[in-house]
Amino acid sequence: MREISHFINGKSVTGASGRFGDIYDPNTGQIQARVALATAAEIDDAVQKAAKAQAGWAAMNPQRRARVMFTFKALIEQNMEELAHLLSSEHGKVIADAKGDIQRGLEVVEFACGIPHLLKGDYTEGAGPGIDVYSMRQPLGVVAGITPFNFPAMIPLWMSAVALACGNAFILKPSEKDPSVPVRLGELLIEAGLPEGVFQVVHGDKVAVDALITHPDIRAVSFVGSSDIAQYIYATGASHGKRVQAMGGAKNHGIIMPDADLDQVVKDIVGAAYGSAGERCMALPVAVPVGQKTADAFIERMIDAARGLKVGISTDAEAHYGPVISAAHKAKVENYIRMGVDEGAELLLDGRGLKLQGHEEGFFIGPTLFDHVKPNMRTYREEIFGPVLQVVRAESLEEAAALPSQHDYGNGVAIFTRNGLAAREFAAKVNVGMVGINVPIPVPVAYHSFGGWKRSAFGDMNQYGEDGVRFYTKVKTVTQRWPDGDIGDQAFVIPTMS
Repeated sequence: MREISHFINGKSVTGASGRFGDIYDPNTGQIQARVALATAAEIDDAVQKAAKAQAGWAAMNPQRRARVMFTFKALIEQNMEELAHLLSSEHGKVIADAKGDIQRGLEVVEFACGIPHLLKGDYTEGAGPGIDVYSMRQPLGVVAGITPFNFPAMIPLWMSAVALACGNAFILKPSEKDPSVPVRLGELLIEAGLPEGVFQVVHGDKVAVDALITHPDIRAVSFVGSSDIAQYIYATGASHGKRVQAMGGAKNHGIIMPDADLDQVVKDIVGAAYGSAGERCMALPVAVPVGQKTADAFIERMIDAARGLKVGISTDAEAHYGPVISAAHKAKVENYIRMGVDEGAELLLDGRGLKLQGHEEGFFIGPTLFDHVKPNMRTYREEIFGPVLQVVRAESLEEAAALPSQHDYGNGVAIFTRNGLAAREFAAKVNVGMVGINVPIPVPVAYHSFGGWKRSAFGDMNQYGEDGVRFYTKVKTVTQRWPDGDIGDQAFVIPTMS
């Protein structure tokens, strides 16, 4: 059976723990490989090797580091087909979606190519008599990223591209469910000219996670996953003196105003709710039509659109989405569907029990649609993370806007309307970190930054963009004076503007 090893010092390193995790083919339900799970000692070895390599990488000027990132970008583009098929084979998302996963990460690599400009400090001439002040941004040292299964290329690239370009060494602990693409990215980084040891991949479970977030030589940790674990990562990492950004779960809403282009809304929401089998933290699993007429028309169109979706194996070019990641996750999503029925929501489409001929053991769930969902229902309050769309009806924009504002999660929200004033006021007032106006999945472009509010994010800085540069660097400020004679008693006085 194929075995996926750690990637340390630019080489494949066989795991020493004797513990392994199974990697399934979501299309068949069969085990296709196994991955080594690291011990704390193996984590420490990777950290020490990274620390040794980091000094030389940080000493390289930003322009030369940018050249490595330019080459890395080109290599990802050259190997897009291979990476997409590898990603799809372990995750289950269809090939087109896998390419989108890689492309959105690639955009952050492209952003990181501009690191010479992004690392420029500030300079003030004549801050005092003969005194100049300037600041510089310097790398933290060894930093770590802990990433989820749902974007095995994009999120590792979000974190590592900026961290590496800033001069840090980066240790990636990807999901043990689909770890092959992160290892392949490590190989491409070496091919691009990154020194061995600057980018490490270690696989593991909670043992590896705890070793990373408590290791004294790791200066910062970036995490994406569920909210409970995000809070744990944040609290534990911060208590061990680390800078931490920990992104959690979501329950994103789409507000549909009566003046919206309903045909376009249905097209947008059917993709945002069911694409990638709903396994996106920026999926749109809650639709909030305003007014009974809007709700009835939306439901009628949405039933037809969802019924028209094709669920297929990940290599089926005609499939809109593929299986979910595992049997356990399939059971979890189907349990939420059962719970929604028990809570009194109206089940209009039931995706349970879907079987594909020749792939009867695959982890497939059909499009599921609930109407008349209420805010007090557990299925509304919690993240389902599957191909399930819930409709919560509202009578006014105020009532609709209160739903995402009062929800525990605050990752993303969208409003569909032709009314510019309503959209502007909604965007200004809604208590959510990322807002789309007639955009169903408002993931910011690479030169802005990604981050939710409330239980969707723990920490002060967002992912990628200029916030990413700030997160992976520390500021040093220098106050200098070059006297032309005897400085006398001024040597004992703090410089002032006088």
